[in-house]
Amino acid sequence: MTAVRSTLPDDARKVSCEALQDTLVDLLGLSLVGKQAHWNVVGPRFRSIHLQLDEVVTAARDFADTVAERSAALGVPPDGRPETIAKAFTLPAPKEGWVRDSDAVQVMVEALQDAVGRLRERVDATEKADPVTQDLLISVTAELEKQRWMFDAENFPR
Repeated sequence: MTAVRSTLPDDARKVSCEALQDTLVDLLGLSLVGKQAHWNVVGPRFRSIHLQLDEVVTAARDFADTVAERSAALGVPPDGRPETIAKAFTLPAPKEGWVRDSDAVQVMVEALQDAVGRLRERVDATEKADPVTQDLLISVTAELEKQRWMFDAENFPR
């Protein structure tokens, strides 16, 4: 059943909505990774990293909402159920328990780097199929790249 009709041809809609769903999983998972690190970070840079993690969480959650709404607008219901995220999420995450500030930073650099790499593939995939979705994915990529840079600068020099 399709409750919402798409303005895109079926092939373009399929490409766009797969990219949007995969991005939704990454964003929701990234928000959980950020919160886990936020709650458990310890060390001399606790406060600054604690606050910076919330910036990533807020950006990921805001973009997740926008990405999900784009999918819905194209006639494909987004799937952000916990079991979907748990099954499909593969970005790096912190270990259980307290997380040293430098380790929290490193896991965020790695998670953001992987997410950006995947987003760039989706940007390429949606170029012809749906420039509107591509534009959204470009915006998400730009923000996650900025967040990655900010975390990477935290552990300089290595």
